[in-house]
Amino acid sequence: MTRYVITRIMLAIPTLLLALAAIFFLVRLIPGDPAQLMLGDVDDPAALARIRQELALDQPLPVQFGHWLLQLLRGDLGQSITLDSPVSELLLPSFAVTASLVVPAVVVAALIAIPAGVVAGWKQNTRLDVGVMTLATLALSIPSFWLGLMFLLVFGVYLNLLPVVGYVSPLEDFWQGLSYLVLPVMSLALIEAGVLIRLVRASAIEVLGLDYIAHARAKGLTEAAVIVRHVLPNAMAPTWTMIGLTLGGLLGGAVVTETVFSLPGLGRLMVESVFARDYPVIQGCMVIVTVAYVSVNLLTEITYPIFSPGARDA
Repeated sequence: MTRYVITRIMLAIPTLLLALAAIFFLVRLIPGDPAQLMLGDVDDPAALARIRQELALDQPLPVQFGHWLLQLLRGDLGQSITLDSPVSELLLPSFAVTASLVVPAVVVAALIAIPAGVVAGWKQNTRLDVGVMTLATLALSIPSFWLGLMFLLVFGVYLNLLPVVGYVSPLEDFWQGLSYLVLPVMSLALIEAGVLIRLVRASAIEVLGLDYIAHARAKGLTEAAVIVRHVLPNAMAPTWTMIGLTLGGLLGGAVVTETVFSLPGLGRLMVESVFARDYPVIQGCMVIVTVAYVSVNLLTEITYPIFSPGARDA
C-alpha cells in the first residue's frame, strides 16, 4: 500500500509541472499587451518599457516561465495588473465561494445517484429501472444555466422562498448563507447526479452478474444483504473515481452557475480577468484549479484501494 501511494504521488508531480507549463504559455496567447493596458491611452514608450521590465515581459518566455515557477514555490502568485492587489488576496475568497458551491453539490449528487443507480441495476429492465434512467437522462441533458434560471423563477420569483441574487458566506451567517446556496447547489447536483446514476447502474449490473453474488444468494442471504454487503461496496470503485473527476472538474467549471446566481466565485473572476488581460490573476486562477484538480484526483487514487483491494498490488 505504501508503494502504491508513493508511486501515485511521484506520477502527480510531472503532471502538475506539465499543467503549469501549459497554463503559462497558453495565457501568453491571449491578444493584448498587459503593460499597455496598465498605461492606458498614454503614448509614452519609456513608461511602457519600464512597466514591461517590472512585469518581466521583456524577457524570453522560458526565462519568464522560470521566474514564475520560482515565485510559485515561494507562494507568490504575483500582483493583479488591473486591481493592483496581491493575486492571493483575490483568489482565496473566490475559491472559498466556489468550494462552498461545488463540494455540497457533489455530495448531494452522490447521495442521490448511488442508491438510485444501485436500485436501477438491481431492477434491470423493469419499470423502476426505466423510470430512474429516464430521469437521469433528462437531468444530464438539461443545460445548467437553464435549470438555474428555472429554479430562480420558480423558487425565487413565484414562490419567494429563496433569494435570487447575491451571496452571503455561511461563515458569517450560516442560515442566510445556506439560503443563497440552496438553488445553485441543487442545479449542479441534479445534473451531476444524472451522470453518476448511469455509471452506478452499469457497475451494479456488472457486479450482480459475478459468481460470488450467485454464491451469496445460494447461501440464503436476503436481497437486501446481497445489495448492501456485496453489490454496493464493489460497485463503488469506478463511482469513486468519477466523483473525484467531477469534483475536480467543477472547481474550475462552475462559471455558468456562478454567473446565473451572481456568485463571486473563481470562475467569474477568471472570466473577468481574461477580458481585462490580467495575466497574473488568470494564471493564479488556473493554478488554483489545476492544483485542486490534481490533488483531488491524487486523493481519489490513493483511497481507491479501499473499494478495490486489487489495486494495492499495482
